[in-house]
Amino acid sequence: MTALTSAIGLTPTIFALAAFMTFGAAAIRGLTGFGMAIILVPLLGMIMRPDEAVVLAIFLQLLIGPVGLKTITADSHRQSALLIGAIAFGTTPLGVWALANTAPDVARLIIAFIAIGAFLLILITRKAVAQPGPLTTLATGFVSGILTGFAAMPGPPVVPYYLREAFAPRTARASMMLVFFMTAIAGTISTVLIGLGSMRMAVLALMLFVPMLIGNWLGGLAFGQIKPALWRTMVGALLGIAGVSAVWRLVAL
Repeated sequence: MTALTSAIGLTPTIFALAAFMTFGAAAIRGLTGFGMAIILVPLLGMIMRPDEAVVLAIFLQLLIGPVGLKTITADSHRQSALLIGAIAFGTTPLGVWALANTAPDVARLIIAFIAIGAFLLILITRKAVAQPGPLTTLATGFVSGILTGFAAMPGPPVVPYYLREAFAPRTARASMMLVFFMTAIAGTISTVLIGLGSMRMAVLALMLFVPMLIGNWLGGLAFGQIKPALWRTMVGALLGIAGVSAVWRLVAL
């Protein structure tokens, strides 16, 4: 118990709670291709500082990114995913800088509202027939990078981009996963260089890898077995709960 506490700065009970949160968020990722950080960061923010929650989520996304990468790359719409990822790679440091210079309570509030905004986006997003144009692609990458650095949440602009009839569900899921892996690389480099990333967070991420891997695997098994309307409702509800929980945590302080 002492070794665990000293290594990661969490009691066994809090670590078990973090593992359960990670497992659930990873299951959503495996099922939908997105949502892990949007759900996980506000929840982790209830048991640790918001900057630590962001760094941990980025490290976890980096660890899970290579899982099934060959299939993800083959199934994705590489032209758009690589462009969005490349742009986000360049703007992620701006988000990390903003996080490092934002008071913890303010950061927690902003992250909570980002999660709630993502919840609303999921609810109101409707499929459009046309594939997004160059300006939309550029804007998606720019905003995704900022949100990766500040909140470990590249998803809010990326998810609506791919929830279109121009992209088949398998293509959309793989494309989002490819973008998120690229933003995780950028986020990891940026947090370490700016000084937010730490060995303690790296060790904690490694310890949470197994529950994350199991959750992602179980979610992947369910992919294609649940109707889109149902999983969107499930994810939307979880996003709402995560955002409201984060706001409640801030108010309760």
